[in-house]
Amino acid sequence: MKKTQLGLAVAAALPMFSSVQAIAADSSAEAIEKIQVTGSRIKRADMETASPVTLIGADDIKAMGATSIDSVLQKMTATGGAMTNPGINNGSGGNARIDLRGLGSQRTLVLVNGRRMINSGTGAASTVDLNTIPVSMIKSVEVLKDGASAVYGTDAVAGVVNIILKDNFEGLDMNLNTAMSGEGDAEESSFDITLGSSFDRGNVVIGMQYTDRGEASQGDRDFSTCPLAEGENGLYCTGSSYNEGGHIWNGNGEKGKTVDAEGEDIEVSLIDDNGVTGRGSEYHRYGKEDAYNYSPASYLYTPMERLNLTGIATYDLTDDTRLFSEFTYTKRWSEQQMAPQPVWFDFDYTEAMGDALLSQSYDKRVDLDGDGYLDKDADGNYVTQETNYQYGDTISYGRRMSDTGARFFEQSVDTVRAVIGAEGFIGDYAWDVSANFGRNDSVDKLSNLHNVGSLTDSIMFTNDEGQVEGTFNPLDQAAWTSEDFRKNIYTEVNNGGSQLFILSASVSGEMFEMPAGYSAFAAGVERRQEKAWYTPDSLTAQGLANDPAVEPTSGGFDVNEAYVEFALPLLADVPFAEMVDLSAAIRAFDYSTFGSDETWKLGLTWKVNEELMLRSVVSTAFRAPTVDELYSGDSPSFEQINFSGAQEQAEVTVGGNQDLTPEEADTLTAGLVYEPSWFEGFSMTFDYYDIEIENAIASVSSETILQQCLATTKNANSALCQSANVTMDSTGRVKFNNKLQNIGSEQTSGYDINLAYTFEAAGLNWRTSLDTTVLDEYVVEVDGKTTDYAGLITSGDGGFAELKSNFTLNIAGDNWDVQYQARYINGMDSQTKKCLENPAACYAPTTPSVTYHDLSGSYIVSDMVTLTGGVNNLFDKQPPYYTGNNDSNTDPYTYDVLGRRFFAGVNVKF
Repeated sequence: MKKTQLGLAVAAALPMFSSVQAIAADSSAEAIEKIQVTGSRIKRADMETASPVTLIGADDIKAMGATSIDSVLQKMTATGGAMTNPGINNGSGGNARIDLRGLGSQRTLVLVNGRRMINSGTGAASTVDLNTIPVSMIKSVEVLKDGASAVYGTDAVAGVVNIILKDNFEGLDMNLNTAMSGEGDAEESSFDITLGSSFDRGNVVIGMQYTDRGEASQGDRDFSTCPLAEGENGLYCTGSSYNEGGHIWNGNGEKGKTVDAEGEDIEVSLIDDNGVTGRGSEYHRYGKEDAYNYSPASYLYTPMERLNLTGIATYDLTDDTRLFSEFTYTKRWSEQQMAPQPVWFDFDYTEAMGDALLSQSYDKRVDLDGDGYLDKDADGNYVTQETNYQYGDTISYGRRMSDTGARFFEQSVDTVRAVIGAEGFIGDYAWDVSANFGRNDSVDKLSNLHNVGSLTDSIMFTNDEGQVEGTFNPLDQAAWTSEDFRKNIYTEVNNGGSQLFILSASVSGEMFEMPAGYSAFAAGVERRQEKAWYTPDSLTAQGLANDPAVEPTSGGFDVNEAYVEFALPLLADVPFAEMVDLSAAIRAFDYSTFGSDETWKLGLTWKVNEELMLRSVVSTAFRAPTVDELYSGDSPSFEQINFSGAQEQAEVTVGGNQDLTPEEADTLTAGLVYEPSWFEGFSMTFDYYDIEIENAIASVSSETILQQCLATTKNANSALCQSANVTMDSTGRVKFNNKLQNIGSEQTSGYDINLAYTFEAAGLNWRTSLDTTVLDEYVVEVDGKTTDYAGLITSGDGGFAELKSNFTLNIAGDNWDVQYQARYINGMDSQTKKCLENPAACYAPTTPSVTYHDLSGSYIVSDMVTLTGGVNNLFDKQPPYYTGNNDSNTDPYTYDVLGRRFFAGVNVKF
């Protein structure tokens, strides 16, 4: 072709990750290549745009010993929140996500070669699984830290990650990599091969990568060997009240009257003790020592196998028309392991079950003075009487099924994406048309579950004639390990998937000459269809397992979109304005689910002189509700809570809402690029960002629901409490509803600062950079409650450090290079309410600042062979404990739980 698209390039300044910044150009003006920069569809001859973009090169990825791109992206300072990674065992489904600005993975758009990637994972996936991107085929990654809905459509609220794959490759590139932790576990091996060949009118590139990642157990690290609780004498090992041998509470449901803190009459359970357990040789009162330690049975680092296949081809049909195609296929096998299943059910204690409980007792609150209110002592504690169990009592029974072993979660996920199209030039106007198809199919299994419906149907009882019916006695420990009991064990098998189809066409070029240069435009139309589905296991769907019933998910939507973008040179070569450009874009869309709307963008670049450029973008952005958010069936979610008298987990019913409407956002970025002539090799960027989201799709926090609807009765008739329908039974088990609604708003702002310096000294090439993000605020308002997450670390939504910084030093000789990186995460406060109100009430109300040190290097043995190696987390920094932690007594979303990790590899090229 006469003119070719080089792909997407980096913006103005030298960012931290950048390994190559220069683009070669022919000396003649006519040969200057026009390129397309992430965040704009207009091809231009310069690399300077109004939006901040960071480039991560293939060499940077290799220097980190990465076999998955998520491990690179998640180290960026502009990320935060709950980014799923191999350290997430509970609920990860083996996925890997990117979360810019901590606003949620669903608000970061992921592109491959500038086009949408299919949402992937298990069930009706609503975000891109980064495991579907083969690291071996990545040429570069460009991260746009700005709203870009006017250019790319939905989801581009916090920014865009654009992954550019290798094209026009010739020869053979082969890599063999291996890694393991300093403890000798979590072994990882990866092999990839890339083949490319050019012919008279085109090029073909084929790639294959296979990765095998091993596991590590929570029981194999000192910080996670058991769940920790806080007592008067510090931390101690604890666990779940659902323990081996069974845990029994009196479940008669009797209640008595008392008054709450406001003096209002309320009813509370008459039972006031920790129950009875069969753990050990005989039944006895439950104590702290009877808690079940679930850590050794849980993974700290999850295993996975992955196969990636890639094919990219181009063919010059004529001098002005090129055909292109892209194909990627990923097969993922992933696993998680958790403690044996906790089961719970109620039954009536009858003579058929023996007399094991008749000698056991519980504490019962009493009204001895007969005033109709439960008695309390001088300290405000309830007065109780020890009462023996008797036949006819309703028993609430909970048990940890260590008798049958741990739960195994397995996922088998297939993701395919194919793009075909044509591009070319008609005169000076570039055009392209393409079809983009993606499909994700998943099967997830959960082994060692128990059919509690079948189990309870077989419980022994005495009928009216005094005859014993049923075969199962839950109070007989031997019954739980009998051969007959094993018929209640089953494997849950669920199926899900999603599908994407896009037809698009665009045209771009110059419009007319202005005093400062030629104006340019890009315009296009797209039609996108999406659908997703999830079919739960038949037993699960019927509610015959231990958990409540899970409903299926099925639905879809289509959208028609049109956009136009302009680049207008306003000034050039005048005092204090070497160049001033205005950019503008608008996108109109029409969704089958909610109707039509539009979004827009305005950007300004002001190059004051050769050293200083100012830039700013204001825009609107939106995020349309996903199929899962719209049509997800009701299902149970077990969430950590901290409420007096309640168990540590609440059973929360979650689900979609077909009445959801799009989130709307206003975004602002403003900054400067400075490259002083008096300091050769140095560059600096400084950018301020502000993102405001309205109509946010959210659910109310569990803490808010419990405080508003369970701690008091005065809000019983409120809309929140009516929809939540909160209950707590005599065992302390809490249940409530919490579905998605357009009830929130979010605002975040802060600063990105990048300093870079390249120079030569002592015959070596030196490259240094310091990349820093300062989080000024992250204010979330849901149903009237406002929380500023800046500087907080949560129990399930990750951390939001006010300061994150990465320092990189690279030294290169003729045939070797060494790279050192320090990653700093500022200390944070626990979001736990009691810690914020009174830090002295918590053992660890804050986390310390953490710095990780990584070291790597490579050596070119010959033109064909290069060796690489290194160590991440060089000083084996352990993740910190904090009150209200997430999992493993820390936050695996934020901190490295694996510890010191060694890696090595060999690259062969022909």
